[in-house]
Amino acid sequence: LGESACRQIIDRYRERGAVELAQARTQAFWDDMLERVVVNTPDQGVNLMMNGWLLYQTIASRFMARAGFYQTGGAIGFRDQLQDCLAIVWTRPEWVREHILLCAAHQFQSGDVQHWWHPPLRGVKTRITDDMLFLPYVVSEYVLRLDDWDMLREQAPYLEDVEIPEGQEDFYGIATVSGESGTLLDHCLRAVRRACRFGKHGLPLMGTGDWNDAMSSIGDEGRGESVWLGFFLYDVLRRMAYLCERMDDKQTAQELDETSQRLRQALNDAGWDGQWYRRAFDDDGNPVGSCVNNDCRIDCISQAWAAISGAGDADKVEMGLRSMEEQLWCEEGQLLRLLAPPFREDESEPGYIKGYVPGVRENGGQYTHGAVWAVWAYVCLNRGDKAVELMRRLMPYWHAKTAEEARRYMVEPYVAVADVYAVPPHVGRGGWTWYTGSAAWMYKITLEKILGLSVYRNQLSIRPCVSPDWKEYDVTYRWGSATYFIHVKNPNGVCVGVVQTLLDGKPLEKPFFTLVDDASEHHVYVTLG
Repeated sequence: LGESACRQIIDRYRERGAVELAQARTQAFWDDMLERVVVNTPDQGVNLMMNGWLLYQTIASRFMARAGFYQTGGAIGFRDQLQDCLAIVWTRPEWVREHILLCAAHQFQSGDVQHWWHPPLRGVKTRITDDMLFLPYVVSEYVLRLDDWDMLREQAPYLEDVEIPEGQEDFYGIATVSGESGTLLDHCLRAVRRACRFGKHGLPLMGTGDWNDAMSSIGDEGRGESVWLGFFLYDVLRRMAYLCERMDDKQTAQELDETSQRLRQALNDAGWDGQWYRRAFDDDGNPVGSCVNNDCRIDCISQAWAAISGAGDADKVEMGLRSMEEQLWCEEGQLLRLLAPPFREDESEPGYIKGYVPGVRENGGQYTHGAVWAVWAYVCLNRGDKAVELMRRLMPYWHAKTAEEARRYMVEPYVAVADVYAVPPHVGRGGWTWYTGSAAWMYKITLEKILGLSVYRNQLSIRPCVSPDWKEYDVTYRWGSATYFIHVKNPNGVCVGVVQTLLDGKPLEKPFFTLVDDASEHHVYVTLG
């Protein structure tokens, strides 16, 4: 702001009552934002985080400020804020629509994207491979939730392609808007086709990072393959095949479906290590996340997404999650490590991950982002007992229940933490807070996968996966001007299974119903059994 604009702001707030009015408006804004969904479970800590803190962290720090105490850059991350949209869609779907189109306009003609940018166009192009796939992933979530098929016909421009100079990992500069535009569906398909570059094992190329940016050298020569990215890509392929089918592009739908089936086979053949799924293959074809490795013998997110994506064979998924629990859970710190053992002994150079202290951040600490996905994996196996228990232990309040625990944790006990240390003498110490995508995933998975609320084509379904100890809980959900009071009873102490759903006193044949914006109150009673 210039001096003149600053003086205008000063003069405005010198007026009597101006500060009080601004404070009241701010309070009303956040009340409306955070009270769209209110939960009341048997766990007061879960209630505290779900009724305000997780969504506030996501919106205020990640989406609005794009900054926190540990990151003050202010840039928009392609995958970062798209993932945040998965939680924000519950309270501000119009923001999600707008942000999706903004991200589409930061895609290059070849299908890859700016890893991050400062508005309008100054940013970085990388060889990281998962970024682009979050566009079709989030688009499918939005379109299927709101039944907004016109969204796929919205136009967005492409950026002109620019080559990353030989020997460099990325290119930083001001991008140029090309003269080419395409529908949002075209943008999504271009991203998927760019990601469908496979190596000798039939798995997608890893590039210089595949969500774990710190694994920057496993595939930097262009031959390394990612098992985790294969599971994520399989999920996206299935979603896009369905969208294309609905948009009457049956040829593309069939092409995507056939690709997904070949990928599924490769994941269960080359990706399987005997007792768990591998993490990757490096440029020389050596496995990462394998029993033959001294470092990183097992990685959390491959096991989680084998279940989440539906691509893993059922028996392998169960075995992989058992191995994950046995080898990655740290009882002393009450944390789930991202991988183990940390990169330390092998001569391999997986990237800058090896520069982290062993047991810290991505190098064998808890990376909460990935640990929350493990909660979702337990839900996929109908293990509500394990899902609820793990989610409770991932939430920040769990690490500060006593003064001694709080002194060890050392960070705020009311916001999601990106990482927790797993190395003595700092086991259980929190790392990076506020600016982390784990807050949005924690909110989404608790609300949708554990409490069981899901909106699909403007219909609300309630399919909980909870602890047998949870005998009842309530959720209040505002849809437009209407309010739905949802009461779930679990008299027989089960994890899953809906035996009856009543809407305003009338039984439903199926556990879902169309949401109506009618300025009325509605009462929903769900019985598990």
